[in-house]
Amino acid sequence: MTQGSVHGEETRPGPVRQDRGTDTGDGDGGGADTSGRPGRPGGNRRRPGRGRAGRRRRVLRWSATTLAVLILGTAGAGYLYYEHLNGNIEKGARSNGDSKAQRTEPNAAGQTPLNILLIGSDSRASDANVALGGGRNNRDNPPLGDVQMLIHLSADRKSAAVVSIPRDTRVDIPACEDAETGEKFPATNTIINESLGRGGAGCTLATWENLTGVYIDHWMTIDFAGVVSMADAVGGVEVCVNQNVWDRPLPGVPGGSGLKLEAGRTKVQGEQALQWLRTRHAWGSDPLRARAQHMYMNSMIRTLKQQNVFTDTGRLMNLAEAATKSLTVSEEIGTVKKLYDLGMQLKTVPTDRITMTTIPTVPDDQDANHLLPAADADKMWAMVRDDVAFDDKGGKGGKGGGGAKDAENPEDAGGSTRRPSDEPAADSDIGVLVQNATRSDTLGPVSGRAAAVAGALTEKGFARAATDTTAALSEERTVIRYPSDGLAGDARRVAEALGIPASAVHKSADVSGITLAVGADWRSGTSYPKQKTPEAGDLPESSDALNGSDTGKCMDVYKPYRW
Repeated sequence: MTQGSVHGEETRPGPVRQDRGTDTGDGDGGGADTSGRPGRPGGNRRRPGRGRAGRRRRVLRWSATTLAVLILGTAGAGYLYYEHLNGNIEKGARSNGDSKAQRTEPNAAGQTPLNILLIGSDSRASDANVALGGGRNNRDNPPLGDVQMLIHLSADRKSAAVVSIPRDTRVDIPACEDAETGEKFPATNTIINESLGRGGAGCTLATWENLTGVYIDHWMTIDFAGVVSMADAVGGVEVCVNQNVWDRPLPGVPGGSGLKLEAGRTKVQGEQALQWLRTRHAWGSDPLRARAQHMYMNSMIRTLKQQNVFTDTGRLMNLAEAATKSLTVSEEIGTVKKLYDLGMQLKTVPTDRITMTTIPTVPDDQDANHLLPAADADKMWAMVRDDVAFDDKGGKGGKGGGGAKDAENPEDAGGSTRRPSDEPAADSDIGVLVQNATRSDTLGPVSGRAAAVAGALTEKGFARAATDTTAALSEERTVIRYPSDGLAGDARRVAEALGIPASAVHKSADVSGITLAVGADWRSGTSYPKQKTPEAGDLPESSDALNGSDTGKCMDVYKPYRW
């Protein structure tokens, strides 16, 4: 279409029109009166101003033609460049592991939170990565996800939370399948960074979903070379250390990133930026490495905002080139437009409403070099699931939809509202299948739970409540699933009758009717245990929270690595 349009402009007869009578040389038929009609003395003389007007019209015509060619040419080039950027992007399946996490229901304003898993891979699958990461002998080894962060963007897009899990944290990794090779990996219990090599980023996403109960919309991975190119595209990121640091091999302690900086603030880019993100020994622990990474991310976000990159075309193109070559993303965001739209959503969050954290951990009793999630980690996951802000700057409650709701009111607990079209049927007409899913990783199933809850529903007037007699299932949290929009109101009515929060009600293609799975969080009684509502800003002290606008933080250097 573009070529045809341009060709037509080139071959169409020119705009110059021959007038009757004498041509005054102006080239514009309206430029002179040559009629010699009576009553107009000096018939061959131009009217005042007509020549200038003609010249203006001629210039405008040629300008319009030239502009059309330029626009069409630019559009063609823009399309080709857009396709070039799209071609840079590598994509993969969103999830390729067993997971039962459900997407969060919309809040009262119809908004939903957005969760993105960011994974830093130590892959040496290219010459560039081998040169930057060393380990040429490990080139063909499965990649490890050494950096893993969940980015949670609130439903109202006014706050964001980032949660890191240290790479040596031992968790349950579900059964996964490599989407490219078809290789299947059985479920296992090991450190979380191994999940990336057991089916790719989709397996890491499923691992996070099972651990947290949080539905994760997208994932992104970046490797060594990608970190370097992104840091260069930004123009460097400022970091800070309180003492001179040199992360190098020491007697009995091999390895080290090679980072060498003097005390104070330094702008790092290229390979030095990668060294900062990889440094662990010089900080003293893996959780402290996460803190250094959070400082880097906050600084990078501030830098991008200061550069106003979204309105600076040249810088935006450089960043787009680097980003599309550096990132591998889940397939549903695998175009430049979708990544740009995602960036614009992240851009709306003020830096002082961004909170970086690391999950609380305890030493692993099976291996002193590993960690386990602490009990306080569940509190953080509850805040993410319920879209409760990690800071307390958003007003009472701080929930994305306008304030956290009291979980004792199930209609409000999930931030959803009952619409007229969702009006439930009479209780006696609502069919409910109740399952016993009280088995957990540490506790066996509680016998008779499905029958007890089904009996309680019958007593409340749900005459069609029935018990699923299949083998005991496993759900960490009680959940009500429904297959179609027409049953949404009925499902919420069941939740209301039992005191189950609306946030536990989810649409699912895995069920054929309303199905209540009594989870490990409800092992006794016939009324759902009242849950304490998370409060905005009520993070565990051990979460090592860092605000995005805090520019005064510097890393302390572990003494053996000072110089």
